[in-house]
Amino acid sequence: MPTRSNFPTSQIVEMRDKQYMIDCGEGTQIRMRQMNVKTNRMGRIFISHLHGDHVFGLIGLISSFGMLNRTADLHIHSPKGLEQIMEPQLQFFCDDLPFKVLFHSFDTKKNDLIFEDRSVQVFSIPLKHRVPASGFLFEEKPRDRHIKRDMIDFYNIPTWRIPKIKQGEDFITNEGEIIPNEKLTLPPEKPKRFAYCSDTAYYEKIIPIITDVDLLFHEATFMDNEAARAKSTMHSTAAQAATIAQKANVRKLIIGHYSARYANKNGLLHEAKAIFENTVLGEDLKIYEF
Repeated sequence: MPTRSNFPTSQIVEMRDKQYMIDCGEGTQIRMRQMNVKTNRMGRIFISHLHGDHVFGLIGLISSFGMLNRTADLHIHSPKGLEQIMEPQLQFFCDDLPFKVLFHSFDTKKNDLIFEDRSVQVFSIPLKHRVPASGFLFEEKPRDRHIKRDMIDFYNIPTWRIPKIKQGEDFITNEGEIIPNEKLTLPPEKPKRFAYCSDTAYYEKIIPIITDVDLLFHEATFMDNEAARAKSTMHSTAAQAATIAQKANVRKLIIGHYSARYANKNGLLHEAKAIFENTVLGEDLKIYEF
């Protein structure tokens, strides 16, 4: 249920100057307006599962995209069934869109590569919920190496050779001398990795997939005194989310997807931090760097 401080689920991940939306709960476009989020770099939406609090915002968002004269195709990745749900709504409310809405279904039982471009890969993460559900792992592809400016001048490296050297090639001078790449370049930044795991019961099978990620978002619907309810509804407690983070050796954990019963989230945070210290509360309208 939405509360005064928390709308249903939606996140936007920015990597390499591109935006990817995860889930689209009711009120998503309102929060986007409040945060002044521009949508010209958003081409793909990833839906974790077909419960209303994760999809009720889709038709409104798509309709608004049409009113804003968007022309770029919109790709939606989801478990099977979303296209059948959305098509009647699109035909009734959005029959004159100036762009295409393209649906891509994936198998929630598999850890698969479901999207990639030149800079990012997205993998599905099988989760354990009342309906077929998947998390998502966003991985940056390795960047090119950094070329040393003084080496360009010292060896008179022509401009057309620089891209290949950044990709790891050695350089051969006019005299036939081989200059090793390590002498010409510096290593690139380590690729960033972000994992999103909601909605799900405690599920240790995800640990090998998310090990060592820079940032993990994991649902924490209940406190530990509601562990039995968490199990019956196939959700997680804050302590369970922290246990996953600890066992997966992640750098930082964000918890969220709280039950509406918790007006004050400090109890959830306290339980998680007792197990995994580098935990923060997921809050609406907030930006997290990783």
